[in-house]
Amino acid sequence: MTPRSVGTPRTGPVPCRAARRAPTTPPAPSHRHRPATRRRSTLAGGLVGVLALVAAGAAGPAQAGPGHGTASAGDATILCTDAPIGFASVNALGFNGTTGGAGGPTVTVTTGAALADYAGRAGPYVIRISGRIQVDDMVTVVANKSILGVGSTAEITGGGLQMGSTTRPGNNVIIRNIRFTGAEDDSISVTNKAHHVWIDHNDLSDGYDGLLDIKRESDYVTVSWNRFHHHSKSSLVGHSDTYTADVGKLRVTYHHNFFDGTDQRHPRVRFADPVHVFNNYYRNNALYGIASTENAGLLVEGNYFENVAHPIYVGYDKSGPGRVVERNNVYVNSGAPQTAGTVVEPRGFYPYTVDPPASVPSTVPGGVGVGRVCG
Repeated sequence: MTPRSVGTPRTGPVPCRAARRAPTTPPAPSHRHRPATRRRSTLAGGLVGVLALVAAGAAGPAQAGPGHGTASAGDATILCTDAPIGFASVNALGFNGTTGGAGGPTVTVTTGAALADYAGRAGPYVIRISGRIQVDDMVTVVANKSILGVGSTAEITGGGLQMGSTTRPGNNVIIRNIRFTGAEDDSISVTNKAHHVWIDHNDLSDGYDGLLDIKRESDYVTVSWNRFHHHSKSSLVGHSDTYTADVGKLRVTYHHNFFDGTDQRHPRVRFADPVHVFNNYYRNNALYGIASTENAGLLVEGNYFENVAHPIYVGYDKSGPGRVVERNNVYVNSGAPQTAGTVVEPRGFYPYTVDPPASVPSTVPGGVGVGRVCG
């Protein structure tokens, strides 16, 4: 099916409802959660604590497929989904969805060195993180990997994960059920043309730069059921105003995430069309919720904004305006959203269901973050 513009007949686009433009001088970016100096830490040495687990079923929820359901763990709802919704599910660029390390060996790691070793190996691997792992800077994750936290205590601190390098792609990667803290750069970086990446049920806070950045010609990414908190810059899509190689790429879905008191970039987008933002919970975001810049196209639907003075900007800071279509969002003690232009309809790429936006404050906080997935 050929994607079409939101709210238009298939014969061609028409403008969305009346556009509202960004202020000429938006608030200056805040750095209230940014440390004064870059954190440095020591990479745990050796491969101590690496256990090869080849028994059937050890991989947990790594494989894409049709199964969906729920289970109960105390008062929390456990979401038993083994396949992404959104752009990570799309059949494109030689991948029919995102399966990560399915079909490869399963290992459990307890040190930073072991994580870096397996994340950088050729071929598929399911890598289970047990407990708290200290790393130094960014760990490069190459193609066909699932990196899954064990239980509710898996944590990566001091550094983060980078999908691929300029010579080794980070395609077909799943990151689930991990707490990220104290990164000295980004907590998660999807970069260097990585595609088919699913970032699901993680908890991200207290980094140095962005908690989750998607850039440099990456594509077909889903960001779902994550909690972002205690930080300023949550999620950037697009490297810079001058990196026009991102045009025609950076297709990302954000759904059921909790942007809990973070200042900005939920996301801030350059060039991408479409970026689909639905059923997310925005609460107490001091600078703004979403920013569409440099002719990016965003569909924003079914979200809940609470105490957000500027829920949606068209253009921001020195970046030129983008395009936004918004529909069926709830704004509580929040300002008016800005909209402009038309965007490509995501349903031309994948099916999805939007939950009633009034349900988001009750369903999203109880479902996001670690300890909420089966396996």
